[in-house]
Amino acid sequence: MNERKHGIVVCSCLLVVLLIVPFAAWAGDSHPGPLNAYVVNYPLKYFAERIGGEHVKVEFPAPADQDPVYWVPGIKTISEYQQAGLILLNGASYAKWVDKVTLPRSKLVNTSRKFKDRYIRIEGAVTHSHGSEGEHAHEGIAFTTWLDLDLAAKQAKAVADALGRKKPKLRDTFQENYAALEKDLMSLDRSIKEIVSKNQTNPIIASHPVYDYLSRRYGLNMKSVHWEPDEFPSDAQWSELRAMLKKHPAKWMIWEGEPMKESAERLKAMGVDSLVFDPCGNTPDQGDFMSVMRRNVENLKPAFH
Repeated sequence: MNERKHGIVVCSCLLVVLLIVPFAAWAGDSHPGPLNAYVVNYPLKYFAERIGGEHVKVEFPAPADQDPVYWVPGIKTISEYQQAGLILLNGASYAKWVDKVTLPRSKLVNTSRKFKDRYIRIEGAVTHSHGSEGEHAHEGIAFTTWLDLDLAAKQAKAVADALGRKKPKLRDTFQENYAALEKDLMSLDRSIKEIVSKNQTNPIIASHPVYDYLSRRYGLNMKSVHWEPDEFPSDAQWSELRAMLKKHPAKWMIWEGEPMKESAERLKAMGVDSLVFDPCGNTPDQGDFMSVMRRNVENLKPAFH
């Protein structure tokens, strides 16, 4: 073979290699080890771990004593988010810090984007404090989307699809794991519907305006105050409750966490019992997302018997 023909063959081979390698990288797994995924709340952490299993390392760096929706990470933690292989967002105005920093768009997945037309808009903002987290207002869009368990299943599907795009060879595994998770979520959904249907018009008071999606999905007759489980309500807050009870004679108040004994006893004296329905936005002290939700379902039963 003369040098000219030899050169043509070599160039042709190089061209084939250059064409094949990028395609192979695209079609195969660009993350040979566990995918490093960062999330903004605990439900997404649970979904990603259930679906991804050993193939995904899920990081949720929010401190255990803070509400992740209002938490703002430091520079080091933001850098860790930026370097992640995947960033799972809740959407619906959750974790507003995300809009104020630069994160790689190719890694971002808003798990509620496909049902943004079902976001609940909050009318009439009320500003108050959450201890060390400072003042904030419940305004704009309600964010605890996963308390509608049908929407939670849709968010889990978005997680499964995102993992499949990052690790296409494992797409079938992720979809199988998602199907098992969806079955669990929809079982809880049916349980709540069954419980509430026994006395659906029963008035309920929420201690905090975080149950919008729960209320809409299950048709609850609910009004909200702005109380914290670990703070005894002020005289003004008790007066507000008494006025509310005249038009909305609730016998039960739903709390995010176990209320102070003094608060529960005073409510009891007013004819209002307390129950806990933990939104589970942060990592629970015991159990996991599913066990917390099952406990929530059990806690609802006395209010609708």
